[in-house]
Amino acid sequence: MSNLIVKGGNKLSGELTPAGNKNSALPILCATLLTNEPIVLHNFPELTDVKQLIELMDSLGSKIEWDKEKQSVRIDNSKFCDSFGQQGFPLGMRGAVLLLSPLLHRHRVLEVKEKIGGCSLGIRELDPHLEVLEHLGAKISSNSLLRIEAKEGLKGASLWQDYMSVTTTENFTMAASLAKGKSVMVNAASEPHVQDLCNFLIKMGANIDGVGSSTLVVQGVESLHGTEFTISSDHHEITTLLALGAMTGGEVRVKNAIPQYFDLINKTFTKFGVNIKYDGDTAYSVSNKPLKVLKPFTQNLLQKVEAAPWPYFPADLLPLMMALAVKAEGNSMFWNKLYEGGFFWIPEMIKFGAHIVMCDPHRVIVFGGKELKPATVCSPNIIRATVALMMIALTIEGESVIENADSIKRAHPNFVENLQMLGADIEWKD
Repeated sequence: MSNLIVKGGNKLSGELTPAGNKNSALPILCATLLTNEPIVLHNFPELTDVKQLIELMDSLGSKIEWDKEKQSVRIDNSKFCDSFGQQGFPLGMRGAVLLLSPLLHRHRVLEVKEKIGGCSLGIRELDPHLEVLEHLGAKISSNSLLRIEAKEGLKGASLWQDYMSVTTTENFTMAASLAKGKSVMVNAASEPHVQDLCNFLIKMGANIDGVGSSTLVVQGVESLHGTEFTISSDHHEITTLLALGAMTGGEVRVKNAIPQYFDLINKTFTKFGVNIKYDGDTAYSVSNKPLKVLKPFTQNLLQKVEAAPWPYFPADLLPLMMALAVKAEGNSMFWNKLYEGGFFWIPEMIKFGAHIVMCDPHRVIVFGGKELKPATVCSPNIIRATVALMMIALTIEGESVIENADSIKRAHPNFVENLQMLGADIEWKD
């Protein structure tokens, strides 16, 4: 595991282009298996999770040409394997559940011999994914292994999800695109990366209505074809860079900043005294005075940031705004309505001197504007929590150490090098 050595106190200023969204790249890679025709993807991020999936697909017969300098990849799945042999479905990787629908279309029968677990945020359910496939006509049995069978192909159907699940919506969309007839999902997720996948499938020839809404209607087609597609910028990275500019007293300009997704995120920035402006699609933060929490008109309530499925404020961005709140004078509450383990890393933030009270597993109160000091902290295996610890360290004069910070590499290619270009004194140490 690698540590980050951070010598904070520098103003961060300059202009950067964010990476492609990892949460788009992974499902889109899986969706390429829905065709044997060549696919070309642009703005493709070089990340550990993506590398692992590419290595898996390559080992199973895909021909993949990856030009990392141009951030493009060409994929040809025409020689992809017909079966997995004795090893069964390849679950031994993060995000493998997104392979269920495309591989079921290719193989008609899947045998799963490993369990899908969770992560530091909590358990990741397999049941909703199986429910989708079962509604669309797959037969599912479980004894010593899990068997998913659709020998005659999938058929259109309607279902109403218990909750807005990103990966379940993505599996539904991939499955329904080649199912016979019309499929409808109510309570579908609509995050930017879900929209990216839907738009990619549409470019492949899928018939999908309701992209960006909570109801998706998919009319199945006979086949999908090859295409070229550009992955959207990562809204997580854009938010991080804009926050860092404000927190360090500099000005960071972010190109390709997808302003169409940022109305609520920008509104949340204003709660901590930061105004986001645009020059075309280049975003930058404006904060000419000390950061201060905007008091609500209802004086007996705290300023609040609530996170839930899109179009709510994204739960993955809560740690980044909490870092901003630690630097802003005033008090605020953060409410994570999704993950039972979303705040268990808070004791590490407190080591910097932050005043944070954990009310319960889903809510914390930040008492901002307190004096902070350098510290050595241990990051959890949560990408955005690790980034938030790094953000705080960059604002504090003196040397801090973020131990076990490799999770950043799962979502942000060349992130440390980019921060160095903005003036940060930060480096990796093995």
